[in-house]
Amino acid sequence: MTNDIAIKIKNIMAIVFQISVESIHDDTSSETLKEWDSINHLNLIVALEEEFSMEFSEDEILIMLNVEAIKTVVLKNIK
Repeated sequence: MTNDIAIKIKNIMAIVFQISVESIHDDTSSETLKEWDSINHLNLIVALEEEFSMEFSEDEILIMLNVEAIKTVVLKNIK
Protein backbone atom coordinates (compact mmCIF):
# COMPACT_ATOMS: atom_id res chain seq x y z
CA MET A 1 0.00 0.00 0.00
CA THR A 2 2.81 2.41 0.84
CA ASN A 3 4.29 2.02 -2.63
CA ASP A 4 0.90 2.64 -4.27
CA ILE A 5 0.52 5.84 -2.25
CA ALA A 6 4.02 6.99 -3.20
CA ILE A 7 3.23 6.40 -6.87
CA LYS A 8 -0.04 8.36 -6.59
CA ILE A 9 1.74 11.23 -4.84
CA LYS A 10 4.43 11.40 -7.51
CA ASN A 11 1.83 11.26 -10.29
CA ILE A 12 -0.09 14.13 -8.70
CA MET A 13 3.12 16.13 -8.29
CA ALA A 14 4.00 15.54 -11.95
CA ILE A 15 0.61 16.90 -13.02
CA VAL A 16 0.67 19.91 -10.68
CA PHE A 17 4.26 20.88 -11.47
CA GLN A 18 4.02 19.85 -15.15
CA ILE A 19 7.16 17.71 -14.99
CA SER A 20 7.90 14.04 -15.63
CA VAL A 21 7.28 11.49 -12.89
CA GLU A 22 10.82 10.22 -13.42
CA SER A 23 12.23 13.55 -12.25
CA ILE A 24 10.52 13.24 -8.84
CA HIS A 25 12.46 11.49 -6.07
CA ASP A 26 12.05 11.11 -2.31
CA ASP A 27 14.39 14.06 -1.77
CA THR A 28 12.59 16.32 -4.26
CA SER A 29 11.56 19.43 -2.36
CA SER A 30 10.36 22.98 -2.69
CA GLU A 31 14.02 24.01 -2.55
CA THR A 32 15.16 21.70 -5.36
CA LEU A 33 12.26 22.12 -7.78
CA LYS A 34 11.78 25.56 -9.34
CA GLU A 35 8.18 24.75 -10.28
CA TRP A 36 7.32 24.25 -6.60
CA ASP A 37 6.31 27.80 -5.70
CA SER A 38 3.70 28.93 -3.17
CA ILE A 39 0.82 28.76 -5.64
CA ASN A 40 1.75 25.28 -6.83
CA HIS A 41 2.20 24.19 -3.23
CA LEU A 42 -1.44 25.07 -2.60
CA ASN A 43 -2.46 23.37 -5.86
CA LEU A 44 -0.58 20.27 -4.73
CA ILE A 45 -2.27 20.26 -1.32
CA VAL A 46 -5.73 20.57 -2.89
CA ALA A 47 -4.98 17.80 -5.39
CA LEU A 48 -3.72 15.50 -2.63
CA GLU A 49 -6.74 16.22 -0.43
CA GLU A 50 -9.06 15.40 -3.33
CA GLU A 51 -7.20 12.23 -4.34
CA PHE A 52 -7.00 10.80 -0.84
CA SER A 53 -10.31 12.24 0.48
CA MET A 54 -8.68 13.95 3.44
CA GLU A 55 -8.06 17.42 4.79
CA PHE A 56 -4.66 18.50 6.07
CA SER A 57 -4.14 20.79 9.05
CA GLU A 58 -2.22 24.05 8.69
CA ASP A 59 0.72 22.49 10.54
CA GLU A 60 0.77 19.54 8.16
CA ILE A 61 0.62 21.80 5.11
CA LEU A 62 3.60 23.78 6.38
CA ILE A 63 5.80 20.69 6.72
CA MET A 64 4.80 19.07 3.41
CA LEU A 65 7.79 20.54 1.58
CA ASN A 66 9.37 17.36 0.20
CA VAL A 67 8.18 14.02 -1.10
CA GLU A 68 9.13 12.10 2.04
CA ALA A 69 7.22 14.51 4.30
CA ILE A 70 4.18 14.35 2.03
CA LYS A 71 4.19 10.54 2.16
CA THR A 72 4.48 10.63 5.96
CA VAL A 73 1.55 13.03 6.37
CA VAL A 74 -0.67 11.19 3.89
CA LEU A 75 0.03 7.82 5.52
CA LYS A 76 -0.66 9.26 8.98
CA ASN A 77 -4.04 10.54 7.81
CA ILE A 78 -5.00 7.27 6.13
CA LYS A 79 -4.56 5.22 9.29
